[in-house]
Amino acid sequence: MTPPTTTRTLSTAEERRTELLDAAVRVFADRGYSAPTTEIAKQAGISQAYLFRLFPTKVDLFIAAHRTTSARMHATFAEAARRAHAEGLEPLEVMGKAYAELLERDRDVLLVRLHAQVAAGNEPRIRDEVRRCFRELYELVERETGVGADELRAWFAYGMLCDVMASLDADHLDEPWARALSGSDGES
Repeated sequence: MTPPTTTRTLSTAEERRTELLDAAVRVFADRGYSAPTTEIAKQAGISQAYLFRLFPTKVDLFIAAHRTTSARMHATFAEAARRAHAEGLEPLEVMGKAYAELLERDRDVLLVRLHAQVAAGNEPRIRDEVRRCFRELYELVERETGVGADELRAWFAYGMLCDVMASLDADHLDEPWARALSGSDGES
């Protein structure tokens, strides 16, 4: 009797690229730009040589990971604005709540963005990527809300405060400064 043949399914380069980006987002969120590419390759189940075939430099890989998390954030804002318009709600408020929910369920979005802001100080290509992300978010929020520069500045500044407070896990602290800055003191 002939043994049954098994068909081995090979991953396509695009599937490997997606798996690699998922691993890169997790590792960069945890370790920042200084994370070794060997760790990312191991998490993705590929060799470091194959990692560099898919992304020729560590900067390329980091930018792609940042774009992945930026796309999640952009999609969250766009969907929230669409929902706000459909329901006759204030888009800025709905987008703000949607962002807070995103940070709760996908902390990697926050951490990769914070690490990118740090890396931007020393790496011009990462700085350009972070600027692109901010520009696209600003343009989306401006287009969907129609508010002026002062209100946009205040909204984005509050979002940056939310990022800091979330990175510190401050909403779980029972301290006056944490309650006041995270908005859990009953005042807004």
